[in-house]
Amino acid sequence: MTAEWFLREQDLQALAGEAALPGLAPANEAAKAAAADAVRVHLDNVVPALDSLRGQSARLAAWGVELANRMLSGQRLLAAGNGGSAAEAQHLTAELVGRFDGERVPFSAISLHAETSAVTAIANDYGYEEVFARQVRAHGRSGDVLVLLSTSGNSPNLLRAVEAAGRLGLTTWALTGPGPNPLATACDEAVLIESLNANAQEAHLIALHALCRAFECEVDRRTSRTGQP
Repeated sequence: MTAEWFLREQDLQALAGEAALPGLAPANEAAKAAAADAVRVHLDNVVPALDSLRGQSARLAAWGVELANRMLSGQRLLAAGNGGSAAEAQHLTAELVGRFDGERVPFSAISLHAETSAVTAIANDYGYEEVFARQVRAHGRSGDVLVLLSTSGNSPNLLRAVEAAGRLGLTTWALTGPGPNPLATACDEAVLIESLNANAQEAHLIALHALCRAFECEVDRRTSRTGQP
């Protein structure tokens, strides 16, 4: 047990004791009002994030069409991110392997951060900056697409992945927060959300769904025209 941990536990106990004391209703009401203001400010900041995304809708549509054409030709998608961005990258691959709206064939999509044994082994042996790059070298083939998500655009492990992808002939797309930033610059194309980080991350999920919408539209068009998946 460290001193730091012990102090945190003491603080929590003290706060719990204060909460049980009588006569604190005005403070609680003030806290609720402050929290309500914080929520309203957060929701207000969603609007500029969506406006920024709407201005890049043509790029998302082009990505969806391009991804459909590549995946119908047998290419795959690799995706990665850190923290909340990792969860969103995994959301994208789940939509492609599973389904977004209607029935269709599954497509090959891998979330590199979800390979926990590989991630921990690579981090242990080569350092955390290599956890995605080494997997790109293992799984990536020329013509595949690598999608990287980062609100900061500064993550060293994502930048290393872009370098590895470039050597192998993968196409690289980034979803980031405000620019300019290193990841957006390093990738072939990027969608940058000009907003606070939390709101940019929320916009990324909408962007991924929009990309999937365009992807499904092109898959449906190609399938109905040829009769083949």
